[in-house]
Parts: sequence; C-alpha cells; structure tokens
Amino acid sequence: MIEVLGMMLAGFVALGAGLLLRRKQQRSGSVTNRLILLAPVLEAVALAMFAAEHFTAAASLLPVVPPWMPWPLFCVYFVGVALLAAAVSFLAGRCVRWSALSLALFFLLVVALSDLPAIAAEAHQRLFWSLFVREISFAGGAMLMAGSEWPPSSTARVWLTRAGRTIVALVLAFYASEHFLYPHFAPGVPLEKLTPAWIPAPVLLADFVGAVLLAAAIGLFVPRMVRYSAAAAGAVLLLLTVFFYGPIFLLEIHSSLAVEGMNYIGDTLLFAATVLLTGLADCKPAHA
Repeated sequence: MIEVLGMMLAGFVALGAGLLLRRKQQRSGSVTNRLILLAPVLEAVALAMFAAEHFTAAASLLPVVPPWMPWPLFCVYFVGVALLAAAVSFLAGRCVRWSALSLALFFLLVVALSDLPAIAAEAHQRLFWSLFVREISFAGGAMLMAGSEWPPSSTARVWLTRAGRTIVALVLAFYASEHFLYPHFAPGVPLEKLTPAWIPAPVLLADFVGAVLLAAAIGLFVPRMVRYSAAAAGAVLLLLTVFFYGPIFLLEIHSSLAVEGMNYIGDTLLFAATVLLTGLADCKPAHA
C-alpha cells in the first residue's frame, strides 16, 4: 500500500505543480495547441509516479535489473533519482534539452540491455513485443521534447523531430493492429490485462481506439495533420487513463492488483504524453 500511496502522491504533486507553472500557456491558443503544450506536464507526472515506485518498492524491482549488473539495489534507486530529476526539469522548464536527451538514452539503454538480449527466447510472445516497442516509443517522445528545445532551423531539431515522429507513428500502427487482432485486451498500451467484464462493448472500444491510433499514425506523416493527429490520439489515450484505468484502479485499490492498476495508469499516461509530444515542435516557440 505504501507503494500505491507514494505513486499517487507523487503524481498529484507533479500534476498540481505542472498546472501551476504552465498556467500561462493554457490561457490562450486553440484547444489543440493547449492540449499538446500540456504534454511535458503529463510526461512529468508519469515519470514522478514511476520514480516514487522505485523509492517505495525497490526490492520488488530488483528482478528487472540485468543479472550481470553490479549493485542492483543501487541501480534501482539511481533510476528513481534520474526519473525524478527529469520530471522536475520538465515541470520547471529548465535544462529540458539535456534532460530529455538523457531520458531518451535511458529508454534506449533499457531496450539494448534488457530487451534485445531476450529476443531469441521471447520473440514468440505477444507481450514481449508490446513492451519492446513501448520503451522505444518513450525514447521517441523524449527525442521530440528535446528537439523542440532547439531553434526551428537547427539540424538537431529537424532530425530529432523526424526520428521521434517516425518512431511514435510506427508504434501507433503496431498498437492499432494489436487492438484489431486482440480486442479483449485492455486498450491503450495493449499488455496482458484483459478488459474487465463490467466494461460494456469491449470489442467496439478496442476497435475504436485502434482506428484512432491507426489514423494518427498515418497523420503523423502528413505535415499539416501532425498537430491534429497528435491531439486526437493523445486525447483518447488521456481519456482512457482517467475514465477506463482510473475506475479499474479504484475497484482494485484494496486488492493485490492495486500496484498493477497504478502502473497501468502511469503507462497509459506516459504513452498519451508521448503521442502529444509529436506535435510539440509545431506548437512551442523554440529557445536556445
């Protein structure tokens, strides 16, 4: 329960701080732009939640540390500190260029050190590929945030934005196919959780989310559609976080599934922020 309370507290504090610090950005502009400009706050909220998990449940996270790495407990706490530092940077709008690049490198290292060595043994597992592309998409989102911090004409901004959008678009297309092929799994980031029986029309919901993700994946390759695609898919994922995974968590809060429920909220929120970040370079004034 301490783990759940810690993640909830960290998330609410980060959300409150982000809304307060970014309140001027939310007072003007279109709904599309304001939603996209909220992406760094949502990213920070999810990172703060996962940082709290590293601090409050370090022992339970030891199995995910590669066995060849020394000082595994130190590694867990170090990652928690790094995630918290990134969250603070995004909320304050300070050193974002470098903290976002570092975050992208972190997710790519997770793929290189944990996922790639397991391909031979896990390639036949649907869940493995869902997790594999999830980490890559999070890296792509961090690239997009970093790219938005460079001047519009700079090579770094152009290449980071292109790379990030391509990564996220491909992941959206992959997840869309997962929704169509396996509609009974919970939507958003399709992992191993089944949609609860009390949710009405689960197949229709999965098909709708899959269609939105697929349309967004295509739209990200059309320059004039990028912001609208990012906002539409990001909004759907954000609604899923609040109105789908939120109630599931509340029903499971006093059970052994409470931590899992909180992690699904964090995962879906981080993916929503990642998708919204694909439009950030077209909304946010660059500054050196």
